[in-house]
Parts: sequence; C-alpha cells; structure tokens
Amino acid sequence: MIITDTHTHLYSDAFIDDRKEMVQRALDLGVERFFIPAIDSSYNKAMFELEGMFPNHVFLMMGLHPTSVKENYKEELALVESFLSERKFCAVGEIGIDLYWDQSTLGIQQEAFKFQIQLAKKHQLPIVIHCRDAFDEIFEILEEENDEQLFGIFHCFTGTLDQAEKALSYNMKLGIGGVVTFKNGKIDQFLNKIDLKHIVLETDSPYLAPKPFRGKRNESAYIVKVLEKLSELYGMPEEEIARMTTQNSIDVFKI
Repeated sequence: MIITDTHTHLYSDAFIDDRKEMVQRALDLGVERFFIPAIDSSYNKAMFELEGMFPNHVFLMMGLHPTSVKENYKEELALVESFLSERKFCAVGEIGIDLYWDQSTLGIQQEAFKFQIQLAKKHQLPIVIHCRDAFDEIFEILEEENDEQLFGIFHCFTGTLDQAEKALSYNMKLGIGGVVTFKNGKIDQFLNKIDLKHIVLETDSPYLAPKPFRGKRNESAYIVKVLEKLSELYGMPEEEIARMTTQNSIDVFKI
C-alpha cells in the first residue's frame, strides 16, 4: 500500500530535532510520496536540502504563499518565475488568498495569485491553492482564469458541499487532511457525496494534526488517521482509498 501526502512542510523548524526519524516513521507506514509546498524565498534553502536528503520520496513545489505577499512581493514573484525556468518542480504552490491574518493586502494577494496561475499555465503545471476566509475571492479569480490549462488541488479544503462542487468545476481536486477527523470539521458530513476520484490526502504537517493528536505537532505518519476516516466515510478498504488517492495525485502532479 502506497500512501501519498500531497501537502507537507517537512522542512519546517518544527522537525529540526528529528526530521529523518519523522520521515522514516511515515515511510514505515507506507507513506512513500511527499509533496512539499513553498512559502517564500526564506525557506528555499531548507526545501532544497530536504530534497537532497530524500530524492526518491520528496517532490518540491515553487510559489509565494499569500501570507508572504508583503511589500517585497514583486521581488519574490520574480524569484519564483526564475526558479520555474531553471529547474523542475511538481506544481506552483502554495498560492492563493488568505484574509484571516491580513485583509489589507487583498489587492496584492489577488495580483500575486493571478500572476502565479499564469506561470503555472506557462510551465504546464498544476496549482495548489491556499484559501482561508476567501472562497469568494478565490473563485472570482479562478473564474477569470478558467480554461483547459487550469488544474490542481484545493489544499486543506474546509468549505461546504456547494463550494466543493464549485472547486471541482475548475478542474481542482480536494486536499483532505486532519480536519475531516474533527467533530466540528463539518466536511465529514458530506464528503462521501464527492466521488473519490476528486480526492487527495494531505497532512499540512506540522499543522492541523488529526484526532487523536489534535493540538500537537502534526507529521506525515499521521495521514493514516485521515485514511482511516475516509475508509469509514466511503465504506471502502483503506488499501483501496490509498490506491485511488495516490493515483489521483499522479494524475495531478504527473509523478
């Protein structure tokens, strides 16, 4: 059984004391594919070092996270553009809009999101979307950019059934992580109405640990708790959920 974690910040300082052991715990459970989202240039060195440590298992994205869209965002976007021209990445991400932390940067977040979608199309790559308190704003831009070149993953999906169906209409898959195990997560109430062909698994580690680890540091090994929950919701064996969601990740990332 091969399990794919489509979104994990393995380079995070949260793993500074036990990074290799943490990755090995996941490998021992069958988590063999780790897709690594970018944040901004301050993390690039750590990302590339991680790739060097686990070249057969770690696949890097490149992009500018919406919470890192600050005064220097044009310089950061220029670096993203340069890296995408220089070497292979699996996606442009994570990108999007976050209005939870700072609503004053909405205009430049929108600009950065559009620019990076267009970069993804230029390089024939998927996008990986970060959305927090910004479904309407995200959908507005996806509607503008919607064409046969637009595809990717709606990371950490926490919306309604209607919002899920709208995301799917833009050729996105839904990234499902620890929230599906939360009592107040709500997506567990309708997720099995979404065909499994539209679902990929993720942890977003070190964030959003599933039950029974909620509130603690998340790690990729804990994706088995997400797998268990989806097996329960869909009434399918865990092995089949793992097989189908891994295939879905292959369809998106072409890896």
